[in-house]
Amino acid sequence: MKLLIKGGQVVDPANNMDKVADVLVEDGRIAAVGENLAAADAEVVEAGGKIVAPGLIDMHVHFREPGQEAKEDFVSGSKAAAAGGFTRVATMPNTCPVVDDASLVRSLKARAADEGRVHIDIIGALTKGQEGKELAEVGDMTYEGAVAFSDDGHFVKSDRIMLNGLDYLRAFDKVIINHDEEPSLVEEGVMNEGHASAMLGMKGRPTVAEDIAVMRDIMLAEYADAKVHVAHISSGRSVELVREAKARGVKVTAEVTPHHLTMTDEMVDFTDSCTKVNPPLRRDKDVEACIAGLVDGTIDMIVTDHSPHAEEEKDQEYMYAPSGFPGLETALGVILTSLYHTGRLTMSQVIDRMAAAPARVFKLPAGTLSVGAAADITIIDPQQEWTVEAEKFYTRGTHSPFVGQRLKGKAVMTIVDGKIVMKDGIVE
Repeated sequence: MKLLIKGGQVVDPANNMDKVADVLVEDGRIAAVGENLAAADAEVVEAGGKIVAPGLIDMHVHFREPGQEAKEDFVSGSKAAAAGGFTRVATMPNTCPVVDDASLVRSLKARAADEGRVHIDIIGALTKGQEGKELAEVGDMTYEGAVAFSDDGHFVKSDRIMLNGLDYLRAFDKVIINHDEEPSLVEEGVMNEGHASAMLGMKGRPTVAEDIAVMRDIMLAEYADAKVHVAHISSGRSVELVREAKARGVKVTAEVTPHHLTMTDEMVDFTDSCTKVNPPLRRDKDVEACIAGLVDGTIDMIVTDHSPHAEEEKDQEYMYAPSGFPGLETALGVILTSLYHTGRLTMSQVIDRMAAAPARVFKLPAGTLSVGAAADITIIDPQQEWTVEAEKFYTRGTHSPFVGQRLKGKAVMTIVDGKIVMKDGIVE
């Protein structure tokens, strides 16, 4: 099968490319990138005025398999990913049961290959049952294809367990993704601790809880000469700590979500749990620090932390509702609207943070339009204006703070291994 994408602005940060060109796809691979390409019997996609980029990658999603399929599964989640322009995602292990052994990784990879509309990578749990007491079968899970390890949703409290994990995984060149919040400082907290929480009368989660945890992980990674990745960073001080550590040569990387780049705790409405996330929405100065860190490369990538819940779970009092909301179908539009069209990020930076950098950090065979690479491609119309409508989501989650917002910029085609899986919002 041949596919010829004509006349788009090809933005490929991995190859320092940003120019009008054609892209030829043959047998699921990039066959050529250049001007005035032609190919007999190729399906032609006219991409004039649009961005042709490596397929977007999200290294932090919750697809809820196994055991929580009422919230999301590989079919609905991967359709949401394709609709949002993502060709590859990595799903977290905090499921029922927890993904903490090789057999589960193997079975989930097989199911992902059978059911996924996009590539679905598996992140294994760092500790058994995510209880933080004993390392899980990380070596065996690596051999079965786990791309990283995390107890996401839980901070690994034991310094010894965390250090053992860093030491052990260094031999496999794998990354630990840690949820950094000191538990004793955030117990029962439901939003950022500050003026807004005081006015609403809700218990807060202070930024210092994140800062202490990030500093601990940086120090252990430095000592072990191993890799650690800060999940969904949200505190301005934590951004500073990562920046300082990178300058010293520590192998620390970080990610940030669209909501932590665009929303603050002043937007929390105690009658609407859609803004309840973990870590919580922070202050203006934290948002600005996260944007600055994303611009200068301190923060390596953008992730969604796509966390759908059943409607009846989110539709309850703020303090009792679970944290998280679906983000795959809104992420690109939010980033383009808030950061690209406002001049904070260039298109090349957007594509780097959402495609090239995740592939680079986690050593994935993706994130580039190099000849011979898998033909995972996202075509973006940066000028398309659209309104977020929950009833049009492919995800099973409907509670999102972005519902009703008018956004500018949207993925209009998603191509996975040379096959068009989404066109103009419709997933095949």
